[in-house]
This record gives sequence, structure tokens and C-alpha cells, in this order.
Amino acid sequence: MKLEGYYSSGEFAKVGHITKKTIRYYDEQGILKPSYVNPNGARFYTEDDLAKLHQILLFKYLGFSLEEIKEMTIGSPSHGFIKESLILQEKLIEEKIEQLELMRSLVHNTIKTVSKNETVDWRELLNSINLTGLEKSLKNQYKNTSNISARISLHNDYSINKTGWFPWVFDMLDLKPGMSILEVGCGDGSLWLNNIDRLPENINITISDISKGMVTSVRKQLGTRNGQINYKVCTCQEINEADKSFDLVIAGHVLFYCDDLNAACSEIKRVLKNDGRLICSTYGKDHMIQISELVAEFDDRIILAADNLYNKFGKENGKKILSHYFKNVEWKQYEDYLNVTSPEPLIAYILSCHGNQCQYLIDKYKEFRAFVKKKTSDGFHITKDAGVFISVK
Repeated sequence: MKLEGYYSSGEFAKVGHITKKTIRYYDEQGILKPSYVNPNGARFYTEDDLAKLHQILLFKYLGFSLEEIKEMTIGSPSHGFIKESLILQEKLIEEKIEQLELMRSLVHNTIKTVSKNETVDWRELLNSINLTGLEKSLKNQYKNTSNISARISLHNDYSINKTGWFPWVFDMLDLKPGMSILEVGCGDGSLWLNNIDRLPENINITISDISKGMVTSVRKQLGTRNGQINYKVCTCQEINEADKSFDLVIAGHVLFYCDDLNAACSEIKRVLKNDGRLICSTYGKDHMIQISELVAEFDDRIILAADNLYNKFGKENGKKILSHYFKNVEWKQYEDYLNVTSPEPLIAYILSCHGNQCQYLIDKYKEFRAFVKKKTSDGFHITKDAGVFISVK
């Protein structure tokens, strides 16, 4: 008997482009129950059921397991949970694409070697691919603003210091009318976005980053402010500006990423005017240490960063490094800590890190989320050990 406004199981399978066997299986697994079952056991489905089926098939296509799909579709799952799941899956897809590109490169290089009747050095080829993969992984973390924004959001939402990191750093700049300023490593532009109404008149700012995606994103949000703000893509080691061009250079959490830190410091000094200042932020060995301890407690194979960047340029060794190039190097500590009371922002932060977390969390994501939720239920304390060095040329 045909019910008005309902699909029979056969009709539902046809419009959903799946088999009746699959529909029965989803019913048995509790993933997609029919809206109505008549006394004879015939199943009937509605337009809402069809929409849910489309959601299930999409998640299945994206690589989620049926157990994960059930968690994401049954009841009223939070948007945060679904977003975290999709972010994790996106990162895994990106990693798979990178791996396939590396495999293609390996095959291509091997074909060229064999075509020349040369002996294949298998170890050298493999090492080359591995190194390229590591470089790609790090660069992809900063090809746009998404990863860095996830990290900033955690600080914005749960920091105890109500001044905020970017207003505090802005105060350290001590801007005056007529100054010429360069920011290297602009990230998502938060320094300016948070303080745009505080800019003095007649000031010239050049915002730069190694990532074209970052620069493009910041430019879209900030604009040129009637010619006050300029943009360029460059590295700290090659700024491509004239000697003594700037009164102030800002390097926010960027110097520890430089391939050649000495070259970066020399280049920054070169473009600074006499008595010009460098203000660069970094962190110490205790910064956010509880997050690394958290993931290690869940799975001791997880490493959120390949290197402890503070060892290259941090609170503990920064003054010694900068003193070779600048005078009056002074450290200013930002007094703050985090008290995180929700799992979603903390998980987003963890997923944004450039470590190996994705490969170990994908099969245990539900357990990991429950683990983090328990840890944050009464507030999760995170140490912040960051600040700026103020140096004078």
C-alpha cells in the first residue's frame, strides 16, 4: 500500500542510488531507521530520511567508518564535533595526497634513472622523498590562515589575561606618527586586525610573509587603508628592501622557523635605520607543555612538533643570539595562562599542529574526544611562557 509522503524501501533505494540490501544493513546497524514500519514489516522513509541518507553517503565517501558516521548523525551531535571530525579527515586526505605525489615523484625519478641504464641508488631516492615530505608537511601548515587561526582562537577564548596577546604586543611597539614599519611573518594578520583603530596617522606599514596565501588572506581583510599598508611575499633572509628603510621591524613567533637564523638577523639589521628597533616574540620551554603531556598520555607515540622550536630561538637563548647583532636587548614577559573548559577548541589546536597526531587519532577519535572532554570538564590549566625581545640597532 502506498503511503502519501513516504517512500517505500524500493523507491528509497532508487532515489538514494543504493541497494535495498544497504538500506536494511543501515537499519540493522542503527544508522538509518525508517520513519514508519507497517504491521507487515514494510519500511517507509521520508524526505528527512533521504537528507540523512545523503549525509551518511557523503561521510562514507569522505572515508569515515560506519561507527564514526553513527556518532556524527544519530541524535543531535554538536557542530563542534562534526567540524572536528571533518577537519581531521581533511588533514588525512591532504596527507594522502602528499604521499601519492611523493610516490609519483619516486617512480618518475626511478624511471629516468633506469632509462639511462644507470644503477639505481634506492636508499638515496627514498631519503630524498622522505626529506621532501617533511618539508611539504611543514610548509602546508602555513599555506593559509586556517591552522594558525585555530591556535589563536584557543588563546583568545581561554586566556586569563584580559588584555589579550595582540593588544599587549601592540603596546610594546610604541608607534609614533611618521614611522615606517615592517612585519615579517604576518601569519593571519591578527596583530593589525586586533588594533587597526589604534594606528597613528601618517604611518607606513609593510606586511610580509613567506606564504602567498597568508598575505592574500590578510590583504583581503585589512586592505591598504588609503595607502598606509603595503604587502609583499618574502623571507626574513631576503627582505628585498633598501638599507635603513624601517624604524621598526616586527617578527612575531617567526625567527625559530628561519633556515638560517644568522642571515635573518643580519638582514633585519640591514633594513633597520640607526637606532631602529626589532620586536620579536617567542616562547620558553614551559610554554603549552600540558598539551604535549595530554596527547602523550593518550598515546605516547604522538608528537605535536618535530622540533622544540624554543631551542633554536626562545626565551632562554634569544638574548644571547640577538646580542650579536643588536644593542640593549631586553625581554618582556607576557603574564598569562589558559583555563580551557571545552574540548572542541583544544582538539582543534591539537589537530592544527605539524606533528604526527592525525595518523594515531583517526582510528581512535571518539575515544580521544571523550578523553579530552573529561580532562576539560573541571578546567584544564595550560602554562603560557611567552613574551617579546626588544632590541635596538
